[in-house]
Amino acid sequence: MLQINKTLLFIALLVFSTSCKTPSITSSTSNDSQPLPDSFVNSKDTVTIAHVKWELFYKDTDLKYLIETALKNNYDLQLAVQKVAIATNNVKLRKGELLPILNAGVSAGQRRFGLFTMDGAGNASTDILPGQVVPENLPDFFAGFNASWEADVWGKLRSNKKAAIARFSATIEGKNAIQTALIASVAGTYYELLALDNELDIIRETIDLQQDALDIIRVKKQAGVVNELAVKQFEGQVANSKGFEYEILQQIALTENQLHFLCGQFPKPIVRDKSKFAALDSSLLSAGIPSQLLKNRPDIRQAELEVAASKFDVKSAKAAFYPSFMITGSVGYQAFSTALWFQSPESLAYALLGNLTAPLLNRSAIKARFNTAKANQTEALLHYQKNILNGYVEVANELATLKNLEQLYAEKDKEVASYQQSTVIANNLFETGRATYLEVLMAQRTALDSKIQLIVTKKLQHQARINLYRALGGGWQ
Repeated sequence: MLQINKTLLFIALLVFSTSCKTPSITSSTSNDSQPLPDSFVNSKDTVTIAHVKWELFYKDTDLKYLIETALKNNYDLQLAVQKVAIATNNVKLRKGELLPILNAGVSAGQRRFGLFTMDGAGNASTDILPGQVVPENLPDFFAGFNASWEADVWGKLRSNKKAAIARFSATIEGKNAIQTALIASVAGTYYELLALDNELDIIRETIDLQQDALDIIRVKKQAGVVNELAVKQFEGQVANSKGFEYEILQQIALTENQLHFLCGQFPKPIVRDKSKFAALDSSLLSAGIPSQLLKNRPDIRQAELEVAASKFDVKSAKAAFYPSFMITGSVGYQAFSTALWFQSPESLAYALLGNLTAPLLNRSAIKARFNTAKANQTEALLHYQKNILNGYVEVANELATLKNLEQLYAEKDKEVASYQQSTVIANNLFETGRATYLEVLMAQRTALDSKIQLIVTKKLQHQARINLYRALGGGWQ
């Protein structure tokens, strides 16, 4: 009893000596972040479009096909799926560390002790069997089981398991974030392509009008009404417009290839209806309230889970300061001859060992790992707070952009109508000699620019609508 009391006293002193200087854990959680505003600026919505599935948000059937292809073939998304698989196996690994390790095995060996040692001298005068001394070269055969188990008294292994589970959930959110961004990229590139198609139609219509005007100028030049300068001016304008046409064709090719890359496939013709570009559905643009971002945006949820995982990392790092309890044991048959290997109970062998170890001289390294874990936790918390602020700003920007673009498009539409009429008027006046060819050139150029700007404005409206859906967290459902 006295010996047991001394052992318990030693253990208590060992635990106390290793824990008295253990660093404390500062409590920093995701709840410490700056509170979100109650609503977005100039928005009174309470329902968010983030809850709408992408199949309902995007109504163009050609675009839906491209998105489905991208979700199936995109390499970034496939890499994210593999990260989820890796995180799943890591969870299984951490769970397995909580269980005892049990191995079965067979071993064979041979030992020789020096005769001038205690073991060698004792073996030389000891019978291993009646009338047979221990052989100088002693074979050793063993068949059985050995086990080891670390008692998770301080929760180090449980903290590792919880951190792995949190990171597994974070990888799922990371995949969702990539899917959201991928859908937005495919949709944005698709409308970029439709915009270029419409620009190409306009420039070709303009070239036809300019060619007709050039033919008229050539006739007037032959009649002596205008000189060669006017002909060259019109020829230059036609050449400039044709050059612009080839620039647009080049942009179309590059945009198609970019869309194919997002879809994870080699270039081929993209089926699309350019007439759908003018249609802009603004019925599903409710922003909701800012607090919904915490639940709807995958990147914010991913950052929050990383904060939780880092918290468990700190707990695990702190547990390394305390003693570890390890129990090892083995049981099986052991003999110096295979003929005697399984003779029971003579060949039965077992061992049981309890091991208590506490860090003494390497505490600086453990403390460094602990401080690193705390710094990682602070970094994860700051990243989480940054993502919240970034999400709010993105939504606010797109709401303002949509509002301003709506008014801008209305003005641009009026501008196009005015310049279109001015082109007709300039042509009529030129034919009657009441306007110069320079006025006709200027009217045609201004009308072309205004039509291109109208298409660009419409494209920006589509992109703002797509960006708002993504910024609110839509697309992963």
